[in-house]
Amino acid sequence: MTEAVDLLIRARWIIPVEPANTTLENQPVAIRNGKIVAIVPDRDASLRFSAAQEISLGHHVLMPGLVNLHCHAAMTLLRGLADDIPLMPWLQEHIWPAEGKHVSADFVHDGTLLACAEMLRGGITCFNDMYFFPEAAGKAIATAGMRGVIGLALLEFPTAYATDADDYLAKGLAARDALSGNPLLRFTLAPHAPYTVSDRSFERIVTLTGELDLPVHIHLHETLAEIQESLSQYGVRPIERLRRLGLVTSNLIAVHAVHLDANEITLLATEGVSVAHCPSSNLKLGSGIAPIRAMLAQGINIGLGTDGAASNNRLDLLTEVRLAALLAKGASGDASTMNAHQSLHAATLGGAKALGLDHEIGSIVAGKSADLCAISLDDPLLAPCYAPASHMVYVAGRENVSHVWVAGRMMLESHTLTGFMKKDLEKLASIWQTRICPRATPA
Repeated sequence: MTEAVDLLIRARWIIPVEPANTTLENQPVAIRNGKIVAIVPDRDASLRFSAAQEISLGHHVLMPGLVNLHCHAAMTLLRGLADDIPLMPWLQEHIWPAEGKHVSADFVHDGTLLACAEMLRGGITCFNDMYFFPEAAGKAIATAGMRGVIGLALLEFPTAYATDADDYLAKGLAARDALSGNPLLRFTLAPHAPYTVSDRSFERIVTLTGELDLPVHIHLHETLAEIQESLSQYGVRPIERLRRLGLVTSNLIAVHAVHLDANEITLLATEGVSVAHCPSSNLKLGSGIAPIRAMLAQGINIGLGTDGAASNNRLDLLTEVRLAALLAKGASGDASTMNAHQSLHAATLGGAKALGLDHEIGSIVAGKSADLCAISLDDPLLAPCYAPASHMVYVAGRENVSHVWVAGRMMLESHTLTGFMKKDLEKLASIWQTRICPRATPA
């Protein structure tokens, strides 16, 4: 007697991520109630399962949905506004003033919705966000049908969202309560950076992360200027300051982590800190190249992030997968550093582990959520294919992502979003562009 399932996906290849360094061929994935039931040899699938729907993806690779470990989703509306400028002038003279004029709940909702569409098109099923008006972001993520981890932002200075650190925390926790009924949403505490958050506020974060068991998501050691400022103000580098305050734990997600010395790498490894590696943003802002080889050598968990569209300018994790692998090789002088499977691990299970979601997403394993993406290799420009994992890193791009599922629900079918109206999204972008920069002309 066969076992009833909702969906049977037949793809030529599967990269399950777990077990590591594995590629399967002609082994369908059975899904029921949004969960992965089993991966079975093709000859056994019809004998074991009776599927309400079967999808055949002949020359495709099926992978876990990609996990974007660091994003400012709503900043999609600021894409390309101020390019080719170093981080602090970019923030202080361009981004923060633009945000001061335009950021609102509507801005965050609409920008996040655009970001979700872009990410789903590129195979991203889950992202870790850090921005203002988290309730508005949560509503957009729910509309998109994605899995989102919403950062409860904290700064010391006033914005359109909050007046001071206490206000940020109060509003963030209220948004968490309001959104807690959505099973696809999780939360982090998101102090912006050491240079924008006081010791008192960090002490509150330590208390809250202990009480609520939430990860802490923070920009850390992104630039040399950040480190020099900390030495001048506190007498220690930012990581040491956070260590003394009790923040350097397995709950910490260190975003960027570009400028680390050997002792800091050992500390992060010893304490189980995860790193959100954002190679495109680091390069575009001139921040530097993270020491990935040394991190991997000490077993630090690494995930990949796009950062925001204002500093990348693409929410394209497959680009980050390729760039992360290439930079690690070029910076280390060792072509074996961050091989294809390691890079794909960072884009999937590494990000899930950092968020405390590795029991639920990040690999194609029975019992986990059916968060999946399929990449089509049915194009002569991608031929021939000798090693599918290598192809995912060095050959395929987001334009080759054909299908995406979140918790078993199809969000992208044959390269087309199933839940979005393209014209509506284009209209949203046009409206906000007119508000933000009405006299914009080509450079």
